[in-house]
Amino acid sequence: MQGGIKEWPEDERPREKMQKLGASALSDAELLALIIRAGDPSSQQSAIDLGRELIKHFSGNLRELASADINELCAIKGVGLAKATSIKAAFTLASRFQARKLERLDRFTSPQQVFDYFHHEFRDSRKEYFLILLLDGKNRIIRRVQISEGSLNQSIVHPREVFSPAVKESAAAVILVHNHPTGDPAPSSEDISITRRLKEAGEIMGIKVLDHIIVGDGEYMSFVERGLL
Repeated sequence: MQGGIKEWPEDERPREKMQKLGASALSDAELLALIIRAGDPSSQQSAIDLGRELIKHFSGNLRELASADINELCAIKGVGLAKATSIKAAFTLASRFQARKLERLDRFTSPQQVFDYFHHEFRDSRKEYFLILLLDGKNRIIRRVQISEGSLNQSIVHPREVFSPAVKESAAAVILVHNHPTGDPAPSSEDISITRRLKEAGEIMGIKVLDHIIVGDGEYMSFVERGLL
């Protein structure tokens, strides 16, 4: 498209259009244009053209665009480090807004509550994370602690690593939480083995394992609800 955005009719410029009609009136490409701010002068692409190219590169799927890493974004012609980091920052901020922060002393009431906390945070993750929620004697959440990053195995998710922060915080119970990047929350044999091992260790230490919740894409699996704990 010839000419810069400043040369376009005012009603067609993303900033002016948002001011006049609201953010919902803008297309995905126009919203991306506001984030990246400039196009690619070498190919005479406007910011909106580049926004359209980004969406097209990821097959029109904003979730794929959101989960792309910095190097993948920088590999697209016209997208340098500044634009890539701006895009990543915008999607990360949106994800954090969607995933309501765990409030200290929120009372644990159900596996669905835990899923609601973590679904938006984990749903586009390409890595597997294992963390624990520390609870007091009234099942109120003290804080969350990340234990590992990467595929679960017995050596990484060791009882010592899991229960050390629980002891320091005088937690009465823990909830195990991890995600499956495949989107399928069905437990693997390793998941089941690790859960049993941690439950046994907790019983010895007097710290109850209340549940193990696996977060998938739009669904979860609770070991308690499935009768596995």
